[in-house]
Amino acid sequence: MMVLAVVVGAGTGLAAVFFIRLISFIHNFSYTGAGNLLPALGHWWFVIIPVAGALVGGPIIAYFAPEAKGHGIPEVMQALILHGGRIRPRVALAKIFASALCIGTGGSAGREGPIVQVGSTLGSIAGQWLGLSNERLKNLVACGAAAGIAATFNAPIAGVVFAAEVLLGGLEMAVFSNVVISAVSAAIVSQVFLGARPAFEVPHYILHSPWEIILYVILGVAAALVGIMFIKMLDSAENIFDQWHFPTLFKPAVGALLLGLLAYGYPHVSSMVSVYGTESRLGMPLINNIPHIYGSGFEFLNQVLQGQASFWLLALLIILKPLATSFTLGSGNSGGVLAPSLFTGAMLGGAFGHLVSAIFPELGSEVGAYALVGMAAVFAATARAPLTSILIVFEMSNDYRIILPLMAASMVASSVAAWLHPESIYTLKLRKRGISFQTGKYLDVMQGMMIDEMMAQKPITMKSSQRVAELFAAFQETHLRGFPVQDDMGNLYGIVTLQDLERTIQQLERDQDKQLSLQDVKIGDVATRDPVTVFPDEPIWSAIHKMAPRDLERLPVVSRQDPKKMVGLISRSDILRAYDVALLRYPREEHHSGPDDPAPDKLS
Repeated sequence: MMVLAVVVGAGTGLAAVFFIRLISFIHNFSYTGAGNLLPALGHWWFVIIPVAGALVGGPIIAYFAPEAKGHGIPEVMQALILHGGRIRPRVALAKIFASALCIGTGGSAGREGPIVQVGSTLGSIAGQWLGLSNERLKNLVACGAAAGIAATFNAPIAGVVFAAEVLLGGLEMAVFSNVVISAVSAAIVSQVFLGARPAFEVPHYILHSPWEIILYVILGVAAALVGIMFIKMLDSAENIFDQWHFPTLFKPAVGALLLGLLAYGYPHVSSMVSVYGTESRLGMPLINNIPHIYGSGFEFLNQVLQGQASFWLLALLIILKPLATSFTLGSGNSGGVLAPSLFTGAMLGGAFGHLVSAIFPELGSEVGAYALVGMAAVFAATARAPLTSILIVFEMSNDYRIILPLMAASMVASSVAAWLHPESIYTLKLRKRGISFQTGKYLDVMQGMMIDEMMAQKPITMKSSQRVAELFAAFQETHLRGFPVQDDMGNLYGIVTLQDLERTIQQLERDQDKQLSLQDVKIGDVATRDPVTVFPDEPIWSAIHKMAPRDLERLPVVSRQDPKKMVGLISRSDILRAYDVALLRYPREEHHSGPDDPAPDKLS
């Protein structure tokens, strides 16, 4: 396993080097060549180039590997929970090229998410090829994820903590050593090709007064609010594009168009709020005036961390960067959210630092120090990973003297954000798919059992136009306590239970003067309309979560493409049967941990 960890780490490091250089090549080719091709278009190239990149990358995601859509880390988490760490090999290729096209042409996304997904895929491929058990497969996936962070940011310690804090919720010593070795291997390979310098050149900041820590705590609270704003903006964009009936391969191009229009108008808007000259990126050539909201924005981050950006520009980018990222990733483009979170945090911290300097000039506070702490705080709020945020900013800046404000602001931001919004930017996507991921571990074995494995595919149904007398007969013949109800077109109408029938009989007995009988009442009149439903590709846990609070005994299963089309029915008895199967499946997987043990077969 240690040898495999070295191989996965080194492979991820090489993939990171290739990916970073590919982004640079696409970026320079696009914005240097475009300006020379038709210089008359001027800044309109900032609209055209991202759309062109999305038109090429969209089909890669839509047809080759849909898992490459978005920021990728939720897909890795889902593979760990539901598939024992198994990831399709093609995901690595699709993620690298689709993300490079997106980021290189200006997409507002980071490169760390793709590399984490690529590294996890490499670890999964190695484990699958050798036929390792699920536990060892998950170990190698964690190795690849840690290696991805280590290679991208030259931050091996943060990579290890990221794998533990975000993906696995803790590491045993046997697993921990492999993850560390993988991160070290990736960092060494990255340093050989990309250099060993920290990601940012930051002056040595200090805490001027013990009382200044209160200001950093206030920054942590503000970071929590900004982090929640970022999560909700991205989630709203994803919902809008997912529900939009439009060809999937063209949705990223629409998002890129919105991004381009935002970038085209951004310099003009910024010039209206006391931001002038080179800060507004109004000049030419294009390659030297890329809008701040494009790409990962690390070049501009260096200026902010050195206190060389104005207040109004920073304040404007607190809103515009999450909006640009939401257009990019919400529409289905490929890239990471860690870099945009760090960027937004630096903007918040820098703006907060300007306010502190204006209100408390006697403190002698540096704007760059607050920008540095803001980076960690906003990422802690969005990812609920305070230790990772502290370490990644510490390693990227190589400045230990600011560690106390980093710790205070990050912990406050993460705690306040978790109190106000339970889901992180990573787990929210899983929650919408019916997967509960708490502290990196699935709640129980039922999350590995899918509804379509256990549902009744051809349940007994009733028609809304049938008489209640026929329903009474069906209850007596089948001894069931409820039936789904369909309309005359075969669409799901509702659900009717024995309690509904008893309530109807009692009502008829009270209204005898109206001369109504069971022959006069239709099932559609007594059925419960718009019942709670589940999708067949959700885990059994999702059905439990919906049934238990409402004391329901059965749920219609509907098609995700057409929620009116019923494809099955799942009941409490089905869930009990699923639990028995899960108890057989998962202990078997847990104990097959020998080096030569094949991966367990999936029980049908």
